[in-house]
Amino acid sequence: MDTGERRLVATMPLHAITSAYGEEGLRARFATEIEAWPEADQRRLNQALTLAGRLHAADRREREPYVNHLLRVAIRIMSHYGVHDGDVVCAALLHDAVEDHAAELAPDGTRAAALAALAEEFGPRVAGLVAAVTNPEYAPGRDAHGQYREHVAESLRRDPWARVIKASDFTDNGVALIYATGPRLHRLAGKYAPLVPVLRELIALPDTPLGAPARERILTQLGQAADRFAAILPADGPGAATRSRDP
Repeated sequence: MDTGERRLVATMPLHAITSAYGEEGLRARFATEIEAWPEADQRRLNQALTLAGRLHAADRREREPYVNHLLRVAIRIMSHYGVHDGDVVCAALLHDAVEDHAAELAPDGTRAAALAALAEEFGPRVAGLVAAVTNPEYAPGRDAHGQYREHVAESLRRDPWARVIKASDFTDNGVALIYATGPRLHRLAGKYAPLVPVLRELIALPDTPLGAPARERILTQLGQAADRFAAILPADGPGAATRSRDP
């Protein structure tokens, strides 16, 4: 990208960058976001991005490389939420690493070993944040979506910074539904719609480490996500009771 394009992507909405410039544009925006950080932090963040890119190199998310999702989650935390905490941004980039690629992180392929590998490379706090937003290995015989919501509520109530990562992740997932079609669209809406009131409550907790503008931004986006789910799901389907617009 030339200098003018780099200046442009520094001001564009994240999904507009994705549409116009793809992964290259998101990487340029990420570089812009961290260019004023201390050099040691920049090296660490780029190290996390390199690892995330390697682990998810073959992964796709609808029509795009999966790393685009990870970049948007991390950039949103810095640019939209005003967070300048290297551990949180590293964990945002790596938030799906253990869930999706434990075997590449650790020889025995267990999640515990994969988290230990992340702790060794990036520190225990990064590993702890990744663990907090990693979906559980679901127990058979129980509704997986219900277990997912229980995990989110319990884990994020304990860890305020993990809430921030999950809010950005959820925002990106909600926006991405406009690119899904067919049965997958309804399945994802059914999964995410009941999570809206859970996240609304968690973000409103006084220990959520964000300023008022960032909180209001997230609550507005949750309301928009609820509207999108309501347009997808039948009136009596999953999440029907959660569709009131946020104030």
